[in-house]
Amino acid sequence: MFSLTSFEISHFLLAMGCLLAMAHLLGYLAERIYIPRVIGEVAAGLVLGPTLLGHLFPDAFKWLFLGFETEHKLFGLLYQLGLLMLMFCSGLKFQTKFNRDDIKMTSALVIGATIPAFIVGWFAADVFNISPYLGTANNPLAMKIVIAISIAITSIPVISKIFNDLGIMHTRFAKIVIACAGIHDILLWVALGFATAIASNGAGFSSGIALKSIGVSFGFIVGTFIVGYFLFKHLTIIKQNILFRSSNLGYFLFIMFILASLAGNLHVETIFGALIAGIIAKVALPKAVSERLEQGVSNISFSWFIPIYFATVGLQLDLVRHFNPLFFLAYFLFATLTQTLAVYLTSRAMKQDTLTSFNLGVAINDRGGPGIVLSSVAYAAGIINQEFFAILVMLALITSWIPGTWLRFIVNKGWRLMPGDENLIPQPRSDGKIKSFNKSV
Repeated sequence: MFSLTSFEISHFLLAMGCLLAMAHLLGYLAERIYIPRVIGEVAAGLVLGPTLLGHLFPDAFKWLFLGFETEHKLFGLLYQLGLLMLMFCSGLKFQTKFNRDDIKMTSALVIGATIPAFIVGWFAADVFNISPYLGTANNPLAMKIVIAISIAITSIPVISKIFNDLGIMHTRFAKIVIACAGIHDILLWVALGFATAIASNGAGFSSGIALKSIGVSFGFIVGTFIVGYFLFKHLTIIKQNILFRSSNLGYFLFIMFILASLAGNLHVETIFGALIAGIIAKVALPKAVSERLEQGVSNISFSWFIPIYFATVGLQLDLVRHFNPLFFLAYFLFATLTQTLAVYLTSRAMKQDTLTSFNLGVAINDRGGPGIVLSSVAYAAGIINQEFFAILVMLALITSWIPGTWLRFIVNKGWRLMPGDENLIPQPRSDGKIKSFNKSV
């Protein structure tokens, strides 16, 4: 009942192995030329998918990835698991310790980076002709919300990886950027939950749908955080917790899957459950335990599930037949300038200097993983079509590239990221490799 034939197993393992190997290979090569690894991983799907292999050798593509009836469903399962693991890892990056000045700065950036960008994105949907990009749900309101989110969203995983690679994860600048990204992305996920709710109902805007969707989302976040915090704080590291003692990682994965399942049953996006599980673990557990958990989750996630997720995103793209370069260029410039300008003006209003404000604007403009998640969820919900799906994925990739290049330049020049980071000395990466920076690099 639960088995596959020998042919199906061997064929799927071959296809998955090829995709995983290509993701790691191109991810590695991307890092060697100082490009975020996620770009290489998505490129693996482009190489083996409809964009390249499917365009040049369509029969080979169909044989490899559509070789039997349920193969696409197996990749769909790995895709969803990778998405959950990505959000769980993002939650574990959440920052918890701030002084008063950092709280004030972070709060201002959350407001300044989210509300203006969201509003501009909302009205931009009326300027851009979005009708050719509507998905099967045919819901313009849901698409306007997705467009607004795509302007304002920030990536925790990719910007964290950039900070780690540059050896600046310990800086005040990194702490504020990651905290800002975490808080305003939670708000934007709530908006995405509303968009998917009205798309699935086939209805336009109504106060009842809005209150129910937002109320359930916030209720789930607050309720699971309070209950989860108590349970993690008091019932994790005790003698009677046999599951935790038998497998620390297995225990937390169990919690993550349960919360994701609960979110799905409440018609909240399952990614909420995984994200909240990671945040609770980060906030409630002792530092040594949360760091050990993060290391264990990262080992399995970034070696298998997450590369497969990003590569599968690339596998769904067909840039030959479903991509408009001119529209993408206009959308990219609009989204980038809107987000960067919103953060820059907010930072200047907080009396930060020009360089600090620009650094924050560039860093918070990184859409990375969450931008790809947004496109994936919106595409799966029928809010956007394949062409706009490609636009949002490419937007996420290009805006992940820019911060890494700019911040590397700043660090190599020995310039200050922001007040509090004077005389910056980059620290060793978490993988033990030392990154040395000087003006000759």
